[in-house]
Amino acid sequence: MYSMAPIRSRKMIFGKLFRRIASVVVVCAALLIGFYLSLIISSDGLLPVEREATEAAIAHLEERGFSEDVVLLKHLARFRRNDNWLNASVEKENAYAATNFPFGIVTLYPDFFEYPSDNVERAAILLHESKHLWGEDEKAAYEYVWKNRKKLGWTREKYAGSLVWQNVRKQTREYAPILFVCDFNPGDDCTEQ
Repeated sequence: MYSMAPIRSRKMIFGKLFRRIASVVVVCAALLIGFYLSLIISSDGLLPVEREATEAAIAHLEERGFSEDVVLLKHLARFRRNDNWLNASVEKENAYAATNFPFGIVTLYPDFFEYPSDNVERAAILLHESKHLWGEDEKAAYEYVWKNRKKLGWTREKYAGSLVWQNVRKQTREYAPILFVCDFNPGDDCTEQ
């Protein structure tokens, strides 16, 4: 006859192991939720006028066919108007916005509302931040916006004198210089022909 003792002891071992793993998962989830809430609580939400400007820029992206990016901006991003404790702890240059990946927190600084000349330029900035929501780095974000600026309606003819255009062009040259090195247009923009 077979003894039932080894079967019971295996069940006990697996039961104890499962409880330990479940405990670790619950503790990790609680820590992540706590971390996320601390980022939200330590910053302020957008003012109504800022929310309207942000929604208008997202609507422009939607009109121009950036549907995947719009989904993230509408449904994942949590917009804030000032730095949370994590962003405040990192030294940074002047910026229009910042994104905390993977938490989906997008901070829109006062410059986002002050310097863009219209919704198109704000849409360009949000398009950049949408790439960070996807987990992309600065190079990929600048490159994506610069390559898609015509689709966005953000053209040299209309915006070359804009401070946002000049800043983004300069930063794109720094992060994605390959876009500006080509035989047919030496030292200038290779995405324009």
